Amino acid sequence: MINRLYIKCKQSAAGISLFSKAKANRNMQRTLWLLSVTIAVLIASSVAFAQTKGMMKKRSLPQDYGNIVINSLSEKNGMAPVVFKHWLHRTRYTCRVCHVDFGFAMIAGKTAMKEAGNEGHYCSSCHNGKEAFAPVAKNPSGEDTVNCDRCHSYGKYVKFEFDFYKFTAKFPRESFGDGINWEKAENEGIIKLQDEVPASTTKKEPLEGPADFTAGSDALGLPASVFSHKKHIVGISCELCHNDIFDYEKGITKYSMDDIFDGKYCGRCHGKVAFSNDDCLRCHRISAQAVK
Repeated sequence: MINRLYIKCKQSAAGISLFSKAKANRNMQRTLWLLSVTIAVLIASSVAFAQTKGMMKKRSLPQDYGNIVINSLSEKNGMAPVVFKHWLHRTRYTCRVCHVDFGFAMIAGKTAMKEAGNEGHYCSSCHNGKEAFAPVAKNPSGEDTVNCDRCHSYGKYVKFEFDFYKFTAKFPRESFGDGINWEKAENEGIIKLQDEVPASTTKKEPLEGPADFTAGSDALGLPASVFSHKKHIVGISCELCHNDIFDYEKGITKYSMDDIFDGKYCGRCHGKVAFSNDDCLRCHRISAQAVK
């Protein structure tokens, strides 16, 4: 009698244990489902916020970061659009050469190039067969070599002379943008930038700018930003920023990180060609208490 009672109790306990395990499994499944839904909602909300606030955009591949597609006239004339590679040009020249001396606008599509009459101007200031390859050049046998595809390459497979990854293999790295720390590459002498092009530009004296200054952050807990005139005037001229983008007097121009992520103010260059806006601490590196 006692044995039968013991067996029945044991079977009952086993049943309760199985029931408890099944209930626990159902609870776990429900928790995982709720967690999945929550994550999906957060991701969707983040994307929606990014699209409206400009806080997050599709990242380019390193070799494509800074590339500009020029198509004001190409497709109208049955040509593929031009792909201008900032990374390759910035290994040799300062920004000032193209954006001051040669007249290229700082905003893509705003340069007033025409279909004819560009000889000695814009791209042909360099691409003349002397400083850089010409559109048509003579090969060693005396025949014409047409170089159209070297620029008009959008949507095509073109084997270029310089491969991004091979060319920059020994360059100092960083985490964002094209993955290259260009400032460090210049400081270490890996690249030596020309500030003039013979027969196309005039010799310029080194610029002297104001001292570095700090600006408070509009984000809670983020250090204040530091702007270095010294670093900027190495490659660009005062007129590229003043007064079209920034007023000469500190504090007059008002802007936010939303504006910068939307491509305004600092975002004219940073996040497009200069180092990425994702690299917050490249600018924000001074405690708020240190800002006067």
